[in-house]
Amino acid sequence: MVGLADVRGWRPSDLESVFDRLGTHRDALVGLDDELSDTRSPDGWSGDAAEAASLRHDELSEEMRRLVAGLAAVRRGTAEAADALVAVRTALAEAEELARSHGFQVQENGIVVDVAPPQVAPSQVDTVRRERELIRAEVIERVNQVVRRAADIDADLAAVLRAAANDAVDDGESASLVDADAAGAGQGGLSTLGPPTDADPSANAGWWDSLSEAERARLLTDSPELIGNLDGLPAAVRDEANRARLDGERDRLEAEIADLQRRLDDRLLGGWFTDLDDRLDEAREKLAAVDAVENTLDRGDRQLLLFDLSHDQARAAVAVGDVDTADHVAVLTPGFTTTVQGSLEGYDHQMRELRRQAEDESLRYGDGGSVATVAWLGYDAPQADWGLLSPADAVWSREPAQRGAEELADFYRGIDASRAEDPHLTALGHSYGSTTTGYALQQDTGVDDAIFFGSPGLGTSDVADLRIPPGGAYVIEARNDAVADFGGLAPFGSDPNQLDGVTGLSAREERLPDGRRLSESVGHSAYLAPDSTSQYNISVIVSGNEDRAVHDDGRGFGDRLSGLVPDLYR
Repeated sequence: MVGLADVRGWRPSDLESVFDRLGTHRDALVGLDDELSDTRSPDGWSGDAAEAASLRHDELSEEMRRLVAGLAAVRRGTAEAADALVAVRTALAEAEELARSHGFQVQENGIVVDVAPPQVAPSQVDTVRRERELIRAEVIERVNQVVRRAADIDADLAAVLRAAANDAVDDGESASLVDADAAGAGQGGLSTLGPPTDADPSANAGWWDSLSEAERARLLTDSPELIGNLDGLPAAVRDEANRARLDGERDRLEAEIADLQRRLDDRLLGGWFTDLDDRLDEAREKLAAVDAVENTLDRGDRQLLLFDLSHDQARAAVAVGDVDTADHVAVLTPGFTTTVQGSLEGYDHQMRELRRQAEDESLRYGDGGSVATVAWLGYDAPQADWGLLSPADAVWSREPAQRGAEELADFYRGIDASRAEDPHLTALGHSYGSTTTGYALQQDTGVDDAIFFGSPGLGTSDVADLRIPPGGAYVIEARNDAVADFGGLAPFGSDPNQLDGVTGLSAREERLPDGRRLSESVGHSAYLAPDSTSQYNISVIVSGNEDRAVHDDGRGFGDRLSGLVPDLYR
């Protein structure tokens, strides 16, 4: 069984030397091809001796072809193993450097120990402990994937060597040694290890890092559906893989729509007593979702981080900017009635404007860092349809938010796991999406700040349940926003703007100290309006300039009502 000590002791250069020596032997043997052919029975020689010589020549030729095929298989397997080991050892070095830079150590047996815990203020103990637990868990997953990939390489190469030793490499009925060389090489390739089955973002990141460049390229070409939606992989990789699937999904949906329409047309009663109408509507909606994704990507400077048509609703996440390199990353989760086909382009526009505003604030007063913003439509948001009658799908139910929170938490964790240095990560949640965000943040996610706007509740009545640094939770409530004004009536915990430890940000008309005048956001859907106080406040938090924020408790009629009738809000 392969262990971490074995990986540390492996030397790819030794395999490269073997590859070179095998190449010398291969060249010498293949160089005998013409001579072997010329030694067949001379012209005019006949009789028993000639037949015996011819038979022996054929046997020798077959032995030579099988020898060359076996040698070619081993040579290719050795070359691919050497490349793979370079990638594995690089991945191990990166995991060990991640551990070292945070005060951990990867021991010989693979156990990760905390050798240099930092001294922090008492108020920061819980936050730092959670952050270090996340880092340690990431190191463990990365080391596990290194060992998993090393074991796969070892098993593959051993299988090639056994086949050659047992004369089991088929020469493919070759007519020459050159042909036998090609046939054998075709059987010496190592398999490409698939992603881990548990879908943990750190495990996904470790698996991807353990692959060679050739293996990664092969996966992107042959199996983009395996990697495009894997949290923990680089944003550029996910974008390339998901874009590669768009045309195929469009062709599939168009064919499905044509088939369903034909079947409906052939039926005397149309869609009566069948589900053909519903299936046709769903296929058309998903085709419209593909249109929305492509229209959004056509705007340029976008990354398609999620593209999934396998659920009842289409799912997608599109970034403005480069999530792999941005200093500050913000992820927006919207809520009720959100769909990819109907909402993505609008949210993408808002994210583009927010990114522009945040980068302006970063240049004006902050660290000048770059910003990427993401519209994450990665769960089945409640809809204004028959789902309102289902406790598992209705907007007043916790269940859609709780289900979506699992996916969202992995998306957050994946951003950190995909990068050598974590960005400043801000979670943005609007309306029912703020509830989904609140549930997600009750897990360890690596999120640094969270802004909830138009929120009916965060899934808790205690801000300490949100596993983000103290002071990192913000709420914005606009005037005449009925959803936020009556937050606390729904079964999602207390009204966010009445929670201790949540900082209120203004949505009113304001004048900034530098003279800029900002407009008021009114109602439930104007929080990200350009040049509004609300958008400005979100932008300064996203860009790490929280000291520039304009504060307000945002309390309205519903909040006053809660003071008169507190039992309604328990």
